[in-house]
Amino acid sequence: MTGKKSKIRFDGTQPKVSAEELRQKCLELRAWGRWGEDDEIGTLNHVSLEDIAAAARLIRSGKTMSLALPFDQNGPAHGRRGRFNPVHYMMYTGTDAYSGVQDSHGIRYADDAVIMPLQCGTQWDALSHVFYDNHMWNGYDIRLVDGTGAKKNGIEKTKDKMVGRGVFLDIARYEDVDTLPDGYAISAAQLDAVAAYQGVEIRRGDFVIFRTGQMGARLRAKEWGTYSGGDAPGLALDTAKWIAEKQIAAICSDTFGVEVRPNPTDMIRQPWHWIVIPNMGLTMGEIFYLEELADDCAADGIYEFFFCGASLPITGGVGSPTNPMVIK
Repeated sequence: MTGKKSKIRFDGTQPKVSAEELRQKCLELRAWGRWGEDDEIGTLNHVSLEDIAAAARLIRSGKTMSLALPFDQNGPAHGRRGRFNPVHYMMYTGTDAYSGVQDSHGIRYADDAVIMPLQCGTQWDALSHVFYDNHMWNGYDIRLVDGTGAKKNGIEKTKDKMVGRGVFLDIARYEDVDTLPDGYAISAAQLDAVAAYQGVEIRRGDFVIFRTGQMGARLRAKEWGTYSGGDAPGLALDTAKWIAEKQIAAICSDTFGVEVRPNPTDMIRQPWHWIVIPNMGLTMGEIFYLEELADDCAADGIYEFFFCGASLPITGGVGSPTNPMVIK
């Protein structure tokens, strides 16, 4: 039984890093050209057709779970860097139809529209989202992202790639807390320890999804507070090398930005992003709803499943909303 296994305890700290040390990590893990000079999907190349077929064989009961927050005015985006919650409005309604104004068209109907930043809720970062100096993933010039969108590394390049074996790592439950505290740094050693405790192996091409509990705590409190860009538990810098060595396809979390905040350096904001997106080519999913999945995995002891989180083929998009699905 999982509950009888011993746990290694972690304190959630990590050392400070200098700007020079950070640049060394970027160069050490840089994978430009690994999949060819024209590549635009980075670590998603780790997923093979055989991997997807094997992931489909993990489906046993047909149980499905969505990992998306509702896209509405109750979301976490409250204006930080111009992001806002979706604005949903009705173009035609039942009251219009009832009044008879549509009868000349020969059909009564409703139509609606939505205005939203692409990264205001459950979403994927494209490889054109974060820059390293004057370059983005695979060495492309950042000026290729202009007022009309991304000419390289646009999110549409991933439209049929977000599928394969999903693995869930419940860090908060491992630590016996509802939520990890803000500033708690999850190390590579802790990721390994949680996987071993849960009896699941991380493999090449996996979509690794980890839970801090932060979103669940904010939903229960009915107050987002500083969730959007504020302090948070998340991945430490040493996990970047772990991800590269494991050849993970993508990593996803229930926090706003996946990495720990405050950052381990005062000189560069989001240093982990700096390493993994423009240099490693890592795809990441943010703001994933994981409370239902956590309870289900704890109940059945199964932490691997078929995963599909299709991105919208928004030409030139630097991110995309998604409705990620787990199928057991």
